[in-house]
Amino acid sequence: MGGRAAIRENRIALSARNLVKAYGSDQNRTVALNDVSLDIRTGELLVILGSSGSGKSTLLNMLGGMDQPDSGSVYLGGVAVSGMSDRELTRYRRDHVGFVFQNFNLIAELTALENISLTADTRNDPDIAEHMLELVGLSEKRNNYPAQLSGGQQQRVSIARALAKNPALLLCDEPTGALDSETGRQILIQLEDLVRSWGKTVVIVTHTKEMSRMADRIVVLRNGSIIRDEMNGQVIPAREIEW
Repeated sequence: MGGRAAIRENRIALSARNLVKAYGSDQNRTVALNDVSLDIRTGELLVILGSSGSGKSTLLNMLGGMDQPDSGSVYLGGVAVSGMSDRELTRYRRDHVGFVFQNFNLIAELTALENISLTADTRNDPDIAEHMLELVGLSEKRNNYPAQLSGGQQQRVSIARALAKNPALLLCDEPTGALDSETGRQILIQLEDLVRSWGKTVVIVTHTKEMSRMADRIVVLRNGSIIRDEMNGQVIPAREIEW
């Protein structure tokens, strides 16, 4: 089922409840998230906008189980992520979440194909890594190492790696931040095509407003708080989303 059709079902894929996160102490204490609550629906492509220091990356880290809140909870499919042990969090990230990072995070000693194969879910398709390389147009680069690829090609490999594990949730942290504007635009087009065709639930954090054009929904953060939550230019009343 495609992303937009799935959204109409209005089912909640991921929930954040009253998240609070602060760093430092006393006079040096900085509040990164201030009582943030958010529901993300199945198949939704959500873009979280905010300037540097707004809390958007901290929120993404909470959703992905890479960091824990000081208080509050995160739920994926009704299962509490907050409070999991380190081993449980590792399993959660491995089995349920795909990550696309600004700086690609590819393993330098592995080829493009090996980077994808490292996380690929081969249970239903033993050749999924090869298929993903083909989908992102890099079959001919299968044996190239990251240093032999351009920035745009490395990000395509990163996207292929994230989707090859067939995650329930795809989290993207400034996915075009290290790319020039034209390469970034091409990456966004390809990313949107892939996640729409796969019906994935996607969260992208960025400070770039242009990225919001691909979104089903836009959330704006400022000083650790949500100041706007809108779909198609309309603020979304909480009562219209099933809790």
